Amino acid sequence: MAKKALLVWGGWDGHEPEQCIRVFAPILEEEGFAVEVTDSLDPFADPGVMSTLSLIVPCWTMGTIAPEQEKGLLAAVRSGIGIAGWHGGLCDAFRNSTEYQFMTGGQFVAHPGGIIDYEVHITQLSDPIVAGLSDFRMHSEQYYMHVDPSNDVLATTTFQGIDAPWTAGCVMPVVWKRKYGEGRVFYSSLGHAATDFQVPECREIMRRGMLWASR
Repeated sequence: MAKKALLVWGGWDGHEPEQCIRVFAPILEEEGFAVEVTDSLDPFADPGVMSTLSLIVPCWTMGTIAPEQEKGLLAAVRSGIGIAGWHGGLCDAFRNSTEYQFMTGGQFVAHPGGIIDYEVHITQLSDPIVAGLSDFRMHSEQYYMHVDPSNDVLATTTFQGIDAPWTAGCVMPVVWKRKYGEGRVFYSSLGHAATDFQVPECREIMRRGMLWASR
């Protein structure tokens, strides 16, 4: 039986949630997943649906999550269902939910300068998610985040401090993986818009991260 992935999009339209989800739905199908795409958080509250999943891929910036939806999502990941996401779609969702942030391992707080040029540095060359990839450049938002020190960081970026001088030299995690209960959590801060995934490394890191997270 094929693994099943639930891809959920919504929230703030500026992050092109549907367009980004549509980048990865066919990629997961090519990897043998049965893919369901929805623009509703309601499946999170349905244990019958959640128990069938191997992977959850949400892209839902800001917005709110109902208590029963949050409870179902967190319980599913704790039980061993993987979750993977990018940019604000995973780590700037549901700003009032600290337990959700405890799961994801980080929260967006700023992107000084808006759309800028910056470099992503691969820090764990032997990890399968980034193995064989070289440092690369992005023209997008450089996310400044509050991050969990228990994250297993795979890539970083260094702030130049041009628009926020006090951040000059700060090395910020960009890609990480972690556990939440029995579940695997994967995050990449890359992917402000669907066109960001035209950068091969950006897309490949996300593909590998989703496969790693899946149970």
